[in-house]
Amino acid sequence: MRTVNPVLTDPDAEGTSPERRAVLQERRLRGVVDRILGAGGVLAGRLRACGIHSGRDVRLDELHLLPTLSKRDLWDHYPFGLRVVEERDVVCVHGSSGTGGRPTLIPYTAHDVDVWAQVMARALGGAGVSARSRIHNAYGYGLFTGGLGVHHGGMRLGATVLPLSGGMTERQVRLLVDLRAEVLCCTPSYAIHLGEALRAAGIGPEQLGLRVGVFGAEPWTPEMRRQIEELLGLRALDIYGLSEIIGPGVACESLDSEGMLNVAEDHFYVEAVDADGVPVPDGTPGELVFTTLTKTGMPLIRYRSGDVASLAGPVAGSARTLRRMSKLLGRADDMLVVRGVNVYPTEIESVLLADERVSPHYLVVEDRRVASRPELWVAVEPFADAVDGEALQRELTGALRERLGIGCAVTVVEPGVVPRTETGKARRLVRWSTGDAPVPGIG
Repeated sequence: MRTVNPVLTDPDAEGTSPERRAVLQERRLRGVVDRILGAGGVLAGRLRACGIHSGRDVRLDELHLLPTLSKRDLWDHYPFGLRVVEERDVVCVHGSSGTGGRPTLIPYTAHDVDVWAQVMARALGGAGVSARSRIHNAYGYGLFTGGLGVHHGGMRLGATVLPLSGGMTERQVRLLVDLRAEVLCCTPSYAIHLGEALRAAGIGPEQLGLRVGVFGAEPWTPEMRRQIEELLGLRALDIYGLSEIIGPGVACESLDSEGMLNVAEDHFYVEAVDADGVPVPDGTPGELVFTTLTKTGMPLIRYRSGDVASLAGPVAGSARTLRRMSKLLGRADDMLVVRGVNVYPTEIESVLLADERVSPHYLVVEDRRVASRPELWVAVEPFADAVDGEALQRELTGALRERLGIGCAVTVVEPGVVPRTETGKARRLVRWSTGDAPVPGIG
């Protein structure tokens, strides 16, 4: 597997002392509060209700005392009720992919797009991307921020961006071979799909130019990382973002971040909180809460992302002094409570993909047909028809019981039964209350 050394794209931002950065964060926090108050509206009213009448009334170490915002607030004031600039200042609009069932629309100013390009360029630079690199960008272009986020950042670096977008896998395979991009950007589930398409076409990693992949938009486990790296012969790195905050580039794993993601904390102040919105200690999983320090179109203070991860300081001795977040454990609203036990789908994935017989195509089904007695089904596909399905089912059932502390009904299905997606996020979890079974063989 080929790799390259990461660089600091913006040394003053990525490598400054935490103490100096905290001074900058507090100054920017006070500035964003003044902008919100000056614009009036919903957010200003909430701040004034908390006794905040000026940016001078807020301190970074007291930020956790302010109330949180949630996606519900964006829905309640759809489409642009939380905007704090004039409509003429908005240069583009993006939206979430509707993970929670409804899209949200986010207005961007030219300044916001510039910040987005800046943090994405840093993210790519940490992955070893340079002005000499070719980036095969298979994230979707459109309201979803993935495709254009990578595009902005790659161009800011001076790299050559190949805007493939999602889908049309046969064409993607051909251009991976013909153009020999060094960098692949897409969702991790689509990376698996591309890798399988390449293998089916008889194309091995040695026939490609890939060195590194930057994969995000959905939670994925170390076991899935291993499978992607084996299929594509590259170093697989994680990237994180959400349109409400800026898009991809809020945080990104670098070649030297030891498996965690560096947060662009000069622009985004991050907390991990418990169910009551109270910050939890470093190393403790909590819901990620973000405050935008430089955003101008729709700045947000203490926005609950719904994503669960833990936080940590920088790698000891690293040139990067940024705080880090773990890979996502899942979403707060995806947590399953089965017979009193809390389970995240990523915990199930870790068990499944640790078994070399299991493909990355699986589906977790929370059976709610009897509300008082929920059950957990797991449909898995083996890599080959020759696998002993009964033995695999028995062994996975035991491994899941040992990891989770509860029993799951595992069923091994024929290859191709679990639904695939060429665009967007893979569907790993289904809540089943009525109708036909989500996949044959369960229930």
